[in-house]
Amino acid sequence: MNRTPDEDRAHWERTADQLLLAVRPYATGGHSLIQLPGPPSINGVLSDGLEGFARTFLLAGFRLAGAEGKDPHDFAGWYAAGLANGTDPDNPERWPTFAECNQAKVEAASIVLALHETRPLIWDRLDDQVRQRVLDWLAPMVGDPMPGNNWIWFQGVTEAFARTAGGQWRQQDLDRIIALTDGWYAGDGWYSDGLTGGERRNFDHYNGWAMHLYPLWFCRILGNAAPSGLLDRYRGRLRRFLADQRLLVGANGSPLIQGRSLTYRHAALAPLWTGALFDATPLAPGETRAIASRMLDHFTERGATDDEGLLTLGWHQPYRGVLQVYSGPASPYWASKGFIGLALPPDHPVWTEEGNPLAVEQGDFTRTLQAPGWLVSGTAADGVVRVVSHGGDHADPARPHADDPCYARFAYSTHTAPETPGDPTAGLGACAGADPLDNAVVLLDAAGRASHRRPATRVSVDGATAVSRSRAHWPEDATWDPFGGPDTRYALGPWITVGSALRGSVEVRAVRIDPVPGAETTAQILRVGGWALAVDPQSSPGRPDGATARVEDAAGLVSVVVGAQELPKAAVVFGSDSNALGAASATPVVESNGPVAHGTVHIALVHLGGTDPAALPRVATRAEGTTLLADVTWPDGVRDTIRLPAPETAYCPWEE
Repeated sequence: MNRTPDEDRAHWERTADQLLLAVRPYATGGHSLIQLPGPPSINGVLSDGLEGFARTFLLAGFRLAGAEGKDPHDFAGWYAAGLANGTDPDNPERWPTFAECNQAKVEAASIVLALHETRPLIWDRLDDQVRQRVLDWLAPMVGDPMPGNNWIWFQGVTEAFARTAGGQWRQQDLDRIIALTDGWYAGDGWYSDGLTGGERRNFDHYNGWAMHLYPLWFCRILGNAAPSGLLDRYRGRLRRFLADQRLLVGANGSPLIQGRSLTYRHAALAPLWTGALFDATPLAPGETRAIASRMLDHFTERGATDDEGLLTLGWHQPYRGVLQVYSGPASPYWASKGFIGLALPPDHPVWTEEGNPLAVEQGDFTRTLQAPGWLVSGTAADGVVRVVSHGGDHADPARPHADDPCYARFAYSTHTAPETPGDPTAGLGACAGADPLDNAVVLLDAAGRASHRRPATRVSVDGATAVSRSRAHWPEDATWDPFGGPDTRYALGPWITVGSALRGSVEVRAVRIDPVPGAETTAQILRVGGWALAVDPQSSPGRPDGATARVEDAAGLVSVVVGAQELPKAAVVFGSDSNALGAASATPVVESNGPVAHGTVHIALVHLGGTDPAALPRVATRAEGTTLLADVTWPDGVRDTIRLPAPETAYCPWEE
């Protein structure tokens, strides 16, 4: 990116205009539904059409809010017509009601945010009948027992807008929303997106593009009517979160490839821009815009839009493996939240100051994020940010689940994507044989099937080390979704306790296997997977050598896993159409030589970087009573100790 600040804003405006104009050919005659091509979501084509209107209207709202009255494409008039026709119950292009379509509640939030931001341009110019129809369409949100996650804020901002516009609202709803949000706050700027099994286990991009965004807009809409102190509370939490989020963007401009709804892409910028708009950011204005522009370019230069200028369902290019059943042709337009910066005037410092280097370009860093249970490492030489996860996996601890690859893997990065074979939107059996592979620690049964991890229990997060435990299980149907996957039969196995130490490009991954007292013990092989890379299959990208497996992609990114103790067999596993970053992929793995030994330590060294590791850490193992320890000495002399306690023998959930 070599644009001046003025050129940069013009580039953002031009990109927004192109996205908005590209969808117009797919609108109904009255503009109320935008029916984009592609397979419908589980919610149906009418819902998808509303989604197309609402999410692009949100983009138009931000575009108009900071345009100083300029509207050469008549976005205000175009979307005003859609509002009039969509809320007319006798119009064949009418929107579905909330009773007809639950998803309409989601889209209502985008509509009211856009209406608030463009109030003098659109809402104030609608005739009284249309304004009343809009409020009537929104009214059934009042008193609705919304799902216990970010959906409560669709109700919150909708009722806030209705309150300011003479519509229906209820104080009990707003009080409940605020109280639930406080209960989901995990500290240090991090929200869990609701509770799972009564626990804060749901950490992903929804923390930024929903749980921070909507509460602040709620206060923005209400103005002086917002509860006393609420705006400052939410501003403080966002400011703290952004101190972490700035670390989670690679030098390539990519956000962390982790969690659900990845097809929303640069919606990951929403909290950054929101921080600037609400004066709730520790970032310099030039750093905010540098991150934002780098991320926008990351996606636009890698095929996020098709030849017609439409955002596609996928990550870089179309790819269904990162979708959910609620994903439809217009779903990617939640990326509109990534354009919040356009609501800031052209003379705001984010648009006038020179850009700053990204955090990972300023120097290496290692961080521990207690709330989500993540270890983070960024390396300036290659611009890669890595996260090792021993925290929430979006799974109810009361029962076993199939592993969702975007939550259950031990590590994620800004330069790699987890293996996600199959199409999780296709229903039961669509990913039935999707075995955990990359960045997974699994036991292979007699048929060669890999065990699953979810739900995992955090044991400790301390300094540069973290430990978690799960009970190995083999589901009959491995089809996944973020909320646990289908109910299916499963076989139970031993306890797997995994500890990590992360510094620089290398994670030391220590594993112990313990049998469940009284359970049948069968011979199983332990396999530890490294980072999956998208590769050119014609270039011999991967090879094993003794206890080391290595893969290199076309850009020179190197993934290595070394069996340092009790993992002497190495291999490279190739995938096809199973990775969001390319049609072919390869994953290095190491395995035990025959059935895994119980009650001992197995060590793998897992590397991801722009070159092969210059030096690897030394690891020595010992025991303190029933706790197994791995003492790590890094090449620079720094030391860490991974502690793997024995599982509690009395704790054996989910017995068959």
